[in-house]
Amino acid sequence: MKTVLITGATGLIGKEIVKVCHEKNYVVHYLTTSKDKLSSQENYKGFYWNPDKNEIDKSCFNGVSSIINLVGATISKRWTDSYKKEIITSRTETAQLLLDTIKSNNYPIEQIVSASAIGIYPDSLTHYYDENEKEISDSFLGKVVEKWEAAVDEFTTANIEVAKIRIGLVLSKNGGALPEIAKPIRFGAGAPFGSGEQWQSWIHVEDLARMFVFAVTQDLQGIYNGVAPNPVSNKELTKAVANTLDKPLILPNIPKFAMKLVLGEMHILLFESQRVCASKIENSGFVFNHYHIDPALTEIFN
Repeated sequence: MKTVLITGATGLIGKEIVKVCHEKNYVVHYLTTSKDKLSSQENYKGFYWNPDKNEIDKSCFNGVSSIINLVGATISKRWTDSYKKEIITSRTETAQLLLDTIKSNNYPIEQIVSASAIGIYPDSLTHYYDENEKEISDSFLGKVVEKWEAAVDEFTTANIEVAKIRIGLVLSKNGGALPEIAKPIRFGAGAPFGSGEQWQSWIHVEDLARMFVFAVTQDLQGIYNGVAPNPVSNKELTKAVANTLDKPLILPNIPKFAMKLVLGEMHILLFESQRVCASKIENSGFVFNHYHIDPALTEIFN
């Protein structure tokens, strides 16, 4: 019976991954910074860690062959200078703590599958990005992902196979961006951002969870885009949400300067454009359950 160690298991994506693991009868070990979230079920065991103090319960590695790494402070919070630092260190220092502990104790970990983000790709309305792209966005998000992936790549120094899944806009009814997108639309105040032409490379949370577990079961290595095969524009996404909720869109587009006043630098989350290709993961044998935005939204909201 396979045992997988998950960081970030209690988050939006992590909870879905745990479900998929249990469907395959995998035992899940998970690390948490909250002692209130510790569990000791037969197939779901929690272990405490405090990366700020370099503390980790080493028994989390017992019997583990693969790690799914999701940990990282949310980017959906105002980017003050101090919080920017936390966004980076919550990804790089946690990876370093895992690696140092594995190396110093010679734990036989074979593979790590780590979250990453499509924010590494430059903002473009015309480019179609695949995993071979070398140019990195000069935005804060681009720098975050570059450092994040570099920290995860260090696991190869311990002869551990590394796979990185660059996640797009995750659609779920239980959290993330979609409920926030839907909220103003429900009250008749929805509208696209800016020109509305910027690309939104999205993925249903269930497909993303299945993709992480697929990467584990298939021993994938390298970079894979965690997006559905059919990206849409911000205008199309907004319209699709409104249609699914049976609400009109009557307001003009929301200008960039207005959101910059409200959100500061974080406003780029709404206006940057990355049209991202899903062919590599499909060619590896992964089959999406949600290819198109309209049926995906119908499934989520209904």
